[in-house]
Amino acid sequence: MDTNQAKKRIGKLRKEIEGLRYRYHVLDDPKVTDDVYDSLTRELKALEAEFPGLVSGDSLINRVAGKPLEKFVKVPHKVRMLSLNDAFSKAELKDWEKRIRKLLDVGADLIRPTGGKMGSSPTGRRVGQFFKMSNQLNYFCELKLDGLAVSLIYEKGLLIRGATRGDGFVGEDITQNLKTIKSIPIKLNQPFPEYVEVRGEAVMAKKVLDALNKKQAAEGKVLFANTRNAAAGGLRQLDPKLAAERNLDFFAYDVVSVGGGLDRSLQNHSDKHDLLRTLGFKVDEHEAVCKDLDEVGKFVDKIEKLRPDFPFGTDGVVVSVDDLALQTILGVVGKAPRYMVAYKYPAEKATTIITNIFFNVGRTGVLTPVAMFEPTLVAGSTISKATLHNMDQIDRLDIRVGDTVVIQKAGDVIPEVVEVLVKLRSGKEKKVKAPEKCPVCGGGVKRRGVGEGFKPSQKKDGLEAHPYTGMSSVAFYCVNPKCPAKNSRGMQHFVSVLDIYEIGPKILDRLQEEGLISDAADLFTLKKSDLEGLERFGAKSAENIIKSINDHRKISFPKFIYALGILHVGEQTAEDLAVSFATLDKLIAASVEEINNIENIGPVVSQSVYNYFHAQENLKFVKKLLDNGVVIESQRLNVEGQRLQGRTFVITGSLETMSREAARAKIKELGGKTSESVSKQTSYVVVGKEPGSKYNKALELGVEILDEQRFLELIR
Repeated sequence: MDTNQAKKRIGKLRKEIEGLRYRYHVLDDPKVTDDVYDSLTRELKALEAEFPGLVSGDSLINRVAGKPLEKFVKVPHKVRMLSLNDAFSKAELKDWEKRIRKLLDVGADLIRPTGGKMGSSPTGRRVGQFFKMSNQLNYFCELKLDGLAVSLIYEKGLLIRGATRGDGFVGEDITQNLKTIKSIPIKLNQPFPEYVEVRGEAVMAKKVLDALNKKQAAEGKVLFANTRNAAAGGLRQLDPKLAAERNLDFFAYDVVSVGGGLDRSLQNHSDKHDLLRTLGFKVDEHEAVCKDLDEVGKFVDKIEKLRPDFPFGTDGVVVSVDDLALQTILGVVGKAPRYMVAYKYPAEKATTIITNIFFNVGRTGVLTPVAMFEPTLVAGSTISKATLHNMDQIDRLDIRVGDTVVIQKAGDVIPEVVEVLVKLRSGKEKKVKAPEKCPVCGGGVKRRGVGEGFKPSQKKDGLEAHPYTGMSSVAFYCVNPKCPAKNSRGMQHFVSVLDIYEIGPKILDRLQEEGLISDAADLFTLKKSDLEGLERFGAKSAENIIKSINDHRKISFPKFIYALGILHVGEQTAEDLAVSFATLDKLIAASVEEINNIENIGPVVSQSVYNYFHAQENLKFVKKLLDNGVVIESQRLNVEGQRLQGRTFVITGSLETMSREAARAKIKELGGKTSESVSKQTSYVVVGKEPGSKYNKALELGVEILDEQRFLELIR
């Protein structure tokens, strides 16, 4: 991306983010979730970092929020209400620590070891060179609750004002509404300071939201998307009675200003939490003082496992430098403190740019559009494609190649595109045309199905709804009855020959129905993220499937031929073809006569092999296998000089020291061949216990018979 392109993209991003910010902070009507907002903001940050000359003084990145609503009285904050910088991985936490350690090494030199203004923290404590002496950083971890940040001011123990964050400098006076929250004390416990400003999060419990939405539905009103929206909306009601109906809760998390001598007793951020509890505030119990980032990581992992069962919504963990004196040295930059960061758990939504749209063919012939996009982290995994279901979905969302879109991956939902951010279009986006030919076989395509508004279990005009989206199956179909993509048995044969035991018939059918594969070659493009969002697919099962596929990318030439499923070509014939032609190119170029000259291969089989490699759809499939990473291993010559070369073995009866399959493999390893029938060309018949009619045939034809002991001597 050049400077001119970056300038245009940054301009569009700033405009879009400003609109989302206004809806979220001012109108309390967010158009998209925090996940999407964060994703766009991260892109803007990255572009501004790459092109610093394009950063302006009013960059949206340096703002905290929107303007306060006119319906409330505006009140200034004595201490600015800040937002937090985010970390989305433990690696980003380590980067944050490196930055603050560097700043602390420099900052400690600026602090006098004896009193004075430079040497005093907000608590009045002298800090001097103690950080350089100990080099110790303790961290305080607490939940990042999903609600509305508010400020509470108490004088002589009484609540005199409560306000929203607003733009960080000026908020909205919502004191009367906050008083309806029972967990906010109107009067503090004694002994209380003369003055104190407390900050915390107004939240709504998940069960309260469920009850509220049931009431909204019964009254025909719009449902609330999440607890944060419902909590924020409740606190912005002009009538306190309406606010009281929301049954909100409050958790305190900071003391930003305190008088009456209590300030000198606060040495750490954790001390503030102790003071808040003493004063009568509700403070979430999930917190910890950690001696290093390893302990922080353990706390983060612990909360990730517990958070689905929390009564309140939380999207991360706030990590702070615990020592308040060190916080003073670190200070604030832009919109956020340097001494504090919000570790956010993987988002379930994100934004990305569609780079291509192609069509996969299912086992019933339905053509499913699939979007390819820049690899994007969503819900803990990096995904690069998502189903678009059908052309109706593309038309409904007006999806185009080059669009910036919102993608979603949550719960049992596979990755999908849920929204197009049309304001970010450059004008170069390309519309998607319905396919005129099948992308697999080149056959004709027809549009089938009419009807809408029926459930997945219902049919209308003989048409079933999509089993996972509930959408009617109005789609384009390949009408060629011989289309390879419709041959589910062919795919089953392929994975069976390659011993990919993790993939059974039902899984193959499901992958086709979701548009993830059209043929066996597509299996080698799958990633873990493509599978783990499918219904009844967990992360472990997805991991096992992908590992099994990758473990079987390398395949012997005989097995490759056999896996293709050529009519009349079994395992032994595939072996004979591989030995005779040695390479795939030679086999493809072989004439019917050349194939027919191979021992044990007759004219019917020869014609079938020739026809297979002279059909364009088959050659296209073979090339696709190779392009997708399948490797045909060359035949390895045995160091013993292929001492069984030219000899043909037939095995009958059961062997005691090895299975018949193992015996055949050993014969092939030493250059020999195996056959299922006895003829004059047979070199040996190996006889085990309870031999069948092949033993009698060998006696009749005078073929040499080997018992198991003699056979073992021959192959050792």
